[in-house]
Amino acid sequence: MNKRNIVIILLFLGLSILTYNFFASDSGKSISPEEAKAKVTKLIAMNPDNPAVVQEVIDEGGLYRIVVSANGQSFDSYLSKDGEKFFPDMINLKEMEEAQANAPKPEVSVKSDKPMVELFVMSQCPYGTQIEKGILPVLNLLGDKIDFELKFVDYAIHDKVELDEQTQQYCIGKQGKDKLLSYLGCFLEDGNSSRCLTETEIDKVPLDKCIIDTNKEFKTLENYADKSTWTQTNSPSPIFTIYQEDNTKYNIEGSPELVINEEKISAYRDPKNLLASICSAFNTQPEECNQELSSATPAPGFGMDTTSTPTDATCD
Repeated sequence: MNKRNIVIILLFLGLSILTYNFFASDSGKSISPEEAKAKVTKLIAMNPDNPAVVQEVIDEGGLYRIVVSANGQSFDSYLSKDGEKFFPDMINLKEMEEAQANAPKPEVSVKSDKPMVELFVMSQCPYGTQIEKGILPVLNLLGDKIDFELKFVDYAIHDKVELDEQTQQYCIGKQGKDKLLSYLGCFLEDGNSSRCLTETEIDKVPLDKCIIDTNKEFKTLENYADKSTWTQTNSPSPIFTIYQEDNTKYNIEGSPELVINEEKISAYRDPKNLLASICSAFNTQPEECNQELSSATPAPGFGMDTTSTPTDATCD
């Protein structure tokens, strides 16, 4: 029996029993936690097929929270302090309101003449590459009308190959945004970095020097070798500190995360919706914002396939 079925049984019993004033208190005063546990236990026992048991009663001010478990699952029910009203399940409106207030939105509230767009990814994350494929047509369309910067999450769950590729992309960006976007357009096809460096004519001499200098400055390889520095988020992962300050500033928690005008934005990952989100950040939208881009969602991972199932999944 799953949690939903148990809640339904409790709800049915609760409504039925309330009709007969099962929980009515003789004195009208607050009952004790022990009495609350006994009342709910008696309620559960009225259905012999219900496997639920009361594990704990917690005083939460105006109510008792009743922790009920069954078949290895646990959930919360509530009982009024006078013992008269039983709630098999409850929505915490304060928590819901806080979650809604802090939730990313698809449109930007702070406008500017030249929006700042920051995309945080892990280079080998299938959902990071997914949004990169979706945003590339937008970046090529808007060009210098926005300030775009590709940034990286401050830990890498796909091991050293991810660290190396991110350092390389960071250094390609030093040769110019156009070079980076051209490289990404190739790299996202199949992840073949060597081929794309050649095809997009990246200057290897400054690239190799930048990679050496960057690894030294941010201790990327040194930290990789020293596992005591690894983050313990979900699973031990090497850190990548080039954009650590920005990760902290925006509370970046995985790949991908989109920030526009210093505001976290949650947008579908197809070009059409990404264009709409970015264009919502202009004081006055340029004519490019009226262009009709594809609404097809790129498939996660490398390759230029599309998917019929939009996702908000992340690598974290």
